[in-house]
Amino acid sequence: MGGTLILAAAAGAVAVLLAVRLWVVLRPRAAVPRRSLSLLVVAGSGGHTTEILRLLENLSDAYSPRHYIIADTDEMSAHKINSFEGNRADRNPSAMFTEYYIHRIPRSREVQQSWLSTVLTTLYSLWLSFPLTHRVKPDLVLCNGPGTCVPICISALLLGILGIKKVIIVYVESICRVEHLSLSGKILFHLSDYFIVQWPTLKEKYPKSVYLGRIV
Repeated sequence: MGGTLILAAAAGAVAVLLAVRLWVVLRPRAAVPRRSLSLLVVAGSGGHTTEILRLLENLSDAYSPRHYIIADTDEMSAHKINSFEGNRADRNPSAMFTEYYIHRIPRSREVQQSWLSTVLTTLYSLWLSFPLTHRVKPDLVLCNGPGTCVPICISALLLGILGIKKVIIVYVESICRVEHLSLSGKILFHLSDYFIVQWPTLKEKYPKSVYLGRIV
């Protein structure tokens, strides 16, 4: 009986410490001026990559180096990213910060994949995402809904929980989501530092979100 109480007390103490640590990581902090910010961008197949690249067109070159995460089978996104970065360099050949890298991880979920197997593939993707995120140690993660962004954002959150580095997570819900959040959005709504929606109907349903109008 005594041993059970000790174990329960220890488990409770650990839970409290984790909760406090999570609160410290998620609470807003004052922005610190930086010459450049390391950016990790999660791209997805099809429209997700097109939208995220449109968003990047409005970001300054100070967001560098830029690390792109794509699914290991997504050749189309790799081509779009290389084309985007090439055009960006041609428009501003004197830019100081031009570094970019493309990284690949397994997909969290294939189209029409069962939900049960999705849990396993997401855990596998998370297992590979954390070493990558730890190596890159970005200042900011930017994503807009592909399933790949869930393990990446959780990995970025873990960096803060473990005291390695506080990473700002910015989630931009897809323009296609007018009345309901995507599955990724429903998950990351509670984990992101800034959750941006592009339709007023979503702002009404999720008051804590940030509505900026159409930004892509």
